[in-house]
Amino acid sequence: MMINDDLRSRILADRALGAGNVLHRLTGYGRSLDEDVLWTDGSWRSPSGKYPEMLTIGELHEVVETYAGFYHQAGVRPKDAIAIVSTSITDFALNLMALTSIGAIASLVNANMPSEVRREFIRRQQVVGVITQEPWHEELLQHLDDTAAPKFVALQSDITPEHRDHKPADYPFRHAPNDPILISHSSGTTGIPKAAFHTHETLFHGALSRLADGQDCSIRKRLLALPGHHVSAMSNTLLSLLLGAPVVHHTDPSGRAVLDGIEKHRPAIVFGFTHTFTEMAAEDLTDRDLSSVEAYYASGDAAHEVHIKRLLEKGSHTVTGRDLKPHSASGALFIDMFGSTEAGYVLFDFVHRVGGLNIGRCIGRPMRFVQAAVLSEDGEVLPPGRIGRLGVRSMSLTPGFWNDNVRWHKQWLGGYFLTGDLAYRDGANNFYHLDRTTDAIRTEEGFVFSAYTEEALLREYAEIRDCTVVGLADDGVRFGWEDEGVAKIYAFLDLVDGTVPPMDPTAWVNAGLSRHGLPQVAGAVIVPKDVIPVGITGKVLKRIVREQATALITDS
Repeated sequence: MMINDDLRSRILADRALGAGNVLHRLTGYGRSLDEDVLWTDGSWRSPSGKYPEMLTIGELHEVVETYAGFYHQAGVRPKDAIAIVSTSITDFALNLMALTSIGAIASLVNANMPSEVRREFIRRQQVVGVITQEPWHEELLQHLDDTAAPKFVALQSDITPEHRDHKPADYPFRHAPNDPILISHSSGTTGIPKAAFHTHETLFHGALSRLADGQDCSIRKRLLALPGHHVSAMSNTLLSLLLGAPVVHHTDPSGRAVLDGIEKHRPAIVFGFTHTFTEMAAEDLTDRDLSSVEAYYASGDAAHEVHIKRLLEKGSHTVTGRDLKPHSASGALFIDMFGSTEAGYVLFDFVHRVGGLNIGRCIGRPMRFVQAAVLSEDGEVLPPGRIGRLGVRSMSLTPGFWNDNVRWHKQWLGGYFLTGDLAYRDGANNFYHLDRTTDAIRTEEGFVFSAYTEEALLREYAEIRDCTVVGLADDGVRFGWEDEGVAKIYAFLDLVDGTVPPMDPTAWVNAGLSRHGLPQVAGAVIVPKDVIPVGITGKVLKRIVREQATALITDS
């Protein structure tokens, strides 16, 4: 089921449409206020104090107008930034729509961020206000003592139905393409997260480009298990509203919880970060009913092929047969969509299917609205087969980092925005992800790419559920892509439940690496499940793993 051509044409012809006014354009496309559009997971409290499971377009308008009235009465004006501190994807989405409706900017802050990091991240943005839930409110009140203190630090429960009467007279705000509407933070794997902001145009440029190409047009139900603060969660929510695709907000991204959500809501499309699908693949799927799923969409870093294959066995997808008619084919699709907070939308995609060609670490070709290149250290575009920094150009890119121009300009090279990844491309312009620049390891034998090495081990040994490869060196020795020091390689292995550990894990791992022609590790350690630290988006914090490595090795 796809959006009809007439509605698609009307949307693409709407020059005022952007990420800041999606809700307010829907009735102009003939959409009914009584249409059911958004399902929640119980993490969102309405202004009336209830926890509704579903909202119509009309109810969304009512909530957004109520929030807008609260903010306007509190002194929030166009271009003011407000920090939304929560974990609920619905909290973030509704506050975003409310703030953009009065021309303000929603800074989406994952409440699970370490408190000291979160305080500094918010302080740097000089927000006008903070809105949150318990149990974070008391701690956030400390911002009232900041040098550039916000006007208020309020609880979302402070918003009541009466605030609807206080929305501004010129409601809703009329956006220009370059008006900022959202600030979203990176995963913060290397320290204080970057605060990338997006505009009325950039946050929706990718989605509208894909719609113009006849892509991403499905109106089937979709479940979003994405981190709520991330641009992917917001752009997919807004796109779903625009298309008329029922959308389920699912705040808990753990594999088991998402499997439960699929069985309950029966979505055709499931969005998540890579770690969610890794956890899903590790579960016993024998008795799980995933028959509704046609496609999994993984945002963020490239997924491991071994995890992808386990999910392809369930569900089905539609193909065009030799008779030129649609038919159902067994197995869901897995679309590995590579992007970032700064990108505003995913930049590459690679489709995995049962029986199809699955190439580990391939992120596919750039989307039509993206230019991509592999760059040398001096900004030269490298030919196929050469490893270098991944750079991109796109109208969907963030215009900058909020209150941090220096950091922003340092992330450009040769006219390309650096994603922070190492890659190469082949002669057909397919790109292959090797590692993050911060995680590559210089050794005496040359560079070791941790993500690529992990991929090889997972492919080699079905007994490994997941693994983490890091470099270790003497104190003060820097051994990354930009550094001259060298390190030794260690692998930390999480084995499938019930697996008998090898007598010599290091020899076992090295035997597998030898078969792939890869450098040997100095040591391999079996670790308990969940001992490897992950960040707020589920990415492994290799910086922390390196700090804890000695203890992990000693305890093994």
